[in-house]
Amino acid sequence: MSCCTTLAPPEQSLGQLDRRTALAGLAGAITLAGRAHAQGLTRLRLAFCGQLLCVVPYEVTRARGHFRAEGLEVELVYTRGGNQAMQALVGGAVDYAGTSFDVALQAFANGAPIRRFASTGRLPLFALAAAPARAGTIRDIAALDGRTIGISALGNADHVLALFLMKRAGLDPGRARFAALGTNLYEALRRGQVEAAMVQEPALTLVQEAGGHVIFNAMDIADATRVLGGAFEFMGVAVRASERDRRLDEMRRLARALAAGLRDTRTIPVEEVVAALPRELIAGGDWGRLGVILERYRESLYPDEVRIDPEAAARVARAQREAGVLTREVDLAVLLDRAVLEG
Repeated sequence: MSCCTTLAPPEQSLGQLDRRTALAGLAGAITLAGRAHAQGLTRLRLAFCGQLLCVVPYEVTRARGHFRAEGLEVELVYTRGGNQAMQALVGGAVDYAGTSFDVALQAFANGAPIRRFASTGRLPLFALAAAPARAGTIRDIAALDGRTIGISALGNADHVLALFLMKRAGLDPGRARFAALGTNLYEALRRGQVEAAMVQEPALTLVQEAGGHVIFNAMDIADATRVLGGAFEFMGVAVRASERDRRLDEMRRLARALAAGLRDTRTIPVEEVVAALPRELIAGGDWGRLGVILERYRESLYPDEVRIDPEAAARVARAQREAGVLTREVDLAVLLDRAVLEG
């Protein structure tokens, strides 16, 4: 799965990073730094998870020139998951990390000295769907009692959200059987190897086309408001707490650039959004289907401003506590440095 699903606390080791830039290696880094210096730009590195719908605003911001308009040369560093991005930040390998709020919350609870100051995603990238063979009998969350439910892995964000939804519906999650299936959830659900599953796109669209039933779509703001009470803080940017004050102007410029990228992501023709994405990210994929998916969800998934919604963040913390994942007290007023964008 991706950063959008992993909740384990960051380890001491950095982990493997997948660099987006074609100028891989030391020579490329030196070239990039030299070019930025020559043009009077501030060069910085931003690591984030490589899940497709997470990266869209960042690539749009880059492609539309918003980073450079703020005097920034931003190297986007793709990682295999949110924990790796957080490890890179805490270990000093990058300047900023973009991760799901689940990852930031767990990292902070486990002592990571970070501050979250901007939001680029307001909903988790999951939907709870019933298998085609069970579409007639599993119509709501209450019908999950005693069922087999597919998730990416135990303890991941999709598992936590499933536990939270079941408890909110008055069910005992202990009666359900959770099948950890990694990334191949779609095939298991389509074939009826599990009765329901937490899936992402394009798996959700494919399951619907195969006759499956959507029980709850967290990627839709109306559904999220109905079930969760509103937005559910997801993707956003963190900085090392020790560098917050000296980077304050830079953080504000980065946030302004991302805010412009978010507005573009929500409003420009979807074909231009798709064109901003790196070709290798969707190698062998269906570009037409991606455009349809983005058109369907972009106004729900991406906020119209980068200021963090404290209520959306509190919903995530509450879900983690009720699911038994967040076992330590977390002061959200410290983790969420909202003063950065209020100055």
